[in-house]
Amino acid sequence: MVRLVSAEAARTAARQHWPEAVVAATEDGPPEQVISGAGRVQAWAAGPGMGTGDDAAGLLAAVLATSLPVLVDADGITLLARHRELLPRAAQTLITPHAGELSRLTGADRDAIEARRLEHVTAAAEGLGVTVLLKGSTTVIASPDDDVPVLVNSTGTSWLATAGSGDVLSGLAGALLAQGLPPAQAAAAAAYLHGVAGRLAADDAPISAGDLITALPAAIRSVTRSQP
Repeated sequence: MVRLVSAEAARTAARQHWPEAVVAATEDGPPEQVISGAGRVQAWAAGPGMGTGDDAAGLLAAVLATSLPVLVDADGITLLARHRELLPRAAQTLITPHAGELSRLTGADRDAIEARRLEHVTAAAEGLGVTVLLKGSTTVIASPDDDVPVLVNSTGTSWLATAGSGDVLSGLAGALLAQGLPPAQAAAAAAYLHGVAGRLAADDAPISAGDLITALPAAIRSVTRSQP
């Protein structure tokens, strides 16, 4: 079950496209009350379409104040760059930036991040106290825990460079967090499936994020049916 906590415009769009989603308003009280009133939740995915104003910052702070696993992406990362006091937190946390977002968050030069991705993703994970999935043609995932190895996913394709593709990755990784996977494993499985879905959807032609979502069941089947 997907619970969407958002402003009215996003709720209306969600109802039109995904009538199975359970929606809740952000206008009905302070952020803490909105989050606690959303219903039973196993994990939060915060950021895409969230906005970067004070209301969004309050909502993100309320989400991060819970004891649940949280994935932060997109606008949420921009907010974290302004409110570094929100990290680290005691509960499991996964952020999924591209190089530009990681640059805003850490202050490192974007070109330097692209040139030394492994170095910067591991430094970010250690410095922020969260698991970091650095998006790109080759996805690199680092954990703040020394006993968790750095993970690399190479199933990505240039066809994934389309608007909304990263949001699909966020939703997929957030769903895996909700199923109980540790952040690094959720990130790796999501990145792998995201890449496979991109290849299946593209078939040597441009795709949209909607095409990627449609291809996810086939991507999952391609993995599960190959297992002994």
